[in-house]
Amino acid sequence: MRATAMPAATLSTSAPALSRDELAALATRLYGIEGGMQALASERDQNCRITALDGRSYVLKIGNPSEPVELVDFQIAALEHIEQAAPALPVPRVIRTVDGRTRASVDLGGGVRASVRMLSYVDGVQAKEAPRSVEQRLAMGSLLGRLDLALQGFDHPAARHDLPWNVCAAHRLAGMLDGVADGPHRALAQLFMQRFINDVLPRLGALRAQVIHNDYHFYNVLVDPTAPARITGIIDFGDMLHAPLVGEVSTAAAFHMTGNADPFEGAAQFIGAYHAALPLNEAEQEVLPGLIATRHLITALITDWRARRYPANRTYILRHNPAAWEALSQLADVPAGQARARFLSAIR
Repeated sequence: MRATAMPAATLSTSAPALSRDELAALATRLYGIEGGMQALASERDQNCRITALDGRSYVLKIGNPSEPVELVDFQIAALEHIEQAAPALPVPRVIRTVDGRTRASVDLGGGVRASVRMLSYVDGVQAKEAPRSVEQRLAMGSLLGRLDLALQGFDHPAARHDLPWNVCAAHRLAGMLDGVADGPHRALAQLFMQRFINDVLPRLGALRAQVIHNDYHFYNVLVDPTAPARITGIIDFGDMLHAPLVGEVSTAAAFHMTGNADPFEGAAQFIGAYHAALPLNEAEQEVLPGLIATRHLITALITDWRARRYPANRTYILRHNPAAWEALSQLADVPAGQARARFLSAIR
């Protein structure tokens, strides 16, 4: 299969940059909400927290202007589906405008418009700010399994969209390989791209697929600061898509390779907990280790690519980049069978 370069518009369009006054005016006009405002970090969108006069908090989201409204509607529909299918899951709720709409739009100037939506604010601190533990990894794995169970049966016309962060379509990023400036890194990336194309990609078409969160990591999982093993929220559904289910758990497990002397230990614990909630079949288990490596590959490629184009946001964009290269280095010389056995060691 021929690989094509895929720097999608969502990777190459800057996030909106409305002023605080403009954001406050939008919140008042569209939602009837006034209060203090706090900017929230985001790679593609502009987000801010609004703490209303009654003490309740909300997230006002100004979408990337390159993002089609159909994708915004897809994300909204997914959240509303989860609310009905599994109301106990700690995900944001969609807040409607004063006239009952799930989204609106704003003029960014020059004829460019962006979507506007509001979600409830989910309390907790990002897991990246809390101590790691076996108990936390188990809780994260179990909760993601429950989320994917809730999403079973949900579909949307925009779910099968083109997304650079789709680990199961990594071959479409092959055009980025030549842009990796560091020689050893480029060789490492070429190695894992070829492994994905040869060993993983041919098997994916036969695997079960559904809508998945696709971005479940320590920045998008919130925990109780006083009890870091208790998960209080799952946020940022902006990378959702319909894809092989195993892509979900491999993407999430990849982030658990750091923070341990044994890079396989944390990922294996996470995978075991996910499997206990939503069992992976043998075919999915077979490709899971290769997809974990592929997630690190696309993280390294995309963040390198974006950091060169948006140096002002370099620190945020590259937050996962060093760990991705480190994980690829750790996996490069591990035989496939050995990697599989270690990643799947907690599956019962």
